[in-house]
Amino acid sequence: MAHLAAVSGSTSTGEAVQFWVLAVVAVGGALGMLLMRKAVHSALCLAATMMALAVCYMAQGAVFLGVVQIVVYTGAIMMLFLFVVMLVGVTSEDSLKEQLKGQRFAAVLCGLGFGVLLIAGIANARLNHFTGLSEANAEGNVPGLARLIFTRYVWAFEVTGALLITAAIGAMVLTHRERVKAPKTQRELAEQRVRDNLQVPPLPAPGVYARHNAVDVPALLPDGTVAEDSVMATLRERGQVRDVSQAMLRRMAELENSTANWLGRPSSERPPVSGARKPLEPAGANHANHANHANHANSANSANSAKHVNNANHANHEGDEEGLR
Repeated sequence: MAHLAAVSGSTSTGEAVQFWVLAVVAVGGALGMLLMRKAVHSALCLAATMMALAVCYMAQGAVFLGVVQIVVYTGAIMMLFLFVVMLVGVTSEDSLKEQLKGQRFAAVLCGLGFGVLLIAGIANARLNHFTGLSEANAEGNVPGLARLIFTRYVWAFEVTGALLITAAIGAMVLTHRERVKAPKTQRELAEQRVRDNLQVPPLPAPGVYARHNAVDVPALLPDGTVAEDSVMATLRERGQVRDVSQAMLRRMAELENSTANWLGRPSSERPPVSGARKPLEPAGANHANHANHANHANSANSANSAKHVNNANHANHEGDEEGLR
């Protein structure tokens, strides 16, 4: 199709439809990568752009280049980025931190300048001769691409390889560099947090009055308001925090009222509780009961002893009377 268009000097309807559909998808994915708030969505939009470019390469006859675009870039590199972002997580606070001042303004200027140069170059291009796909792929798509890379564009290929190797080595050096400073002590970390006006004590634990232990349930402060720091920032950004403050306050008020009503009733009017144990008597009452039992036992023992003594005396008197007789 592209060869016929090149020979005839015009673009066919199918090629035009294919170009505009793929161009819209590619540009839309690129804009989505720049404008999406979440890093995962940006990575997916960039993957869609790469897929559209791969289809364009295949439509132009560069089948090997299209397959490499899908397998290497979309299937390996972009999926690696996507899994790293999903596992490690990137919050909006991290993305808004600007390490270099004015880098966004400089990036916008560079992008506009590159766009102007690209448009000017395409508008002023003059191509009097078209090579055509049949001549370019006379030896095959893969041998023809290899011959161009390692002959005409060998210096560009070597510079690109050196740039990639330098980037990989730089990432390893920055990630696995040795610690040149001694780690800060706990006192130094606390002082740093005070100077930075950060949260000095530990963050409140999730849950409401220890009735819930879910991570998406915020803790309540003494005044009844929600402690925002008790729930992780990721759940707050996703809007997955359960608002149970009012419900729990009403529940606690009901429990307090029922407790007050229970304590205000006489013991005879309180309803029996199923499965409840018999209430224990106070310690003083137990001592009194033990003392009473001891007194009763002592009284009984004294009475028995007196009876035995009386019986013995009576027997002795009878023995004396018989002796006198």
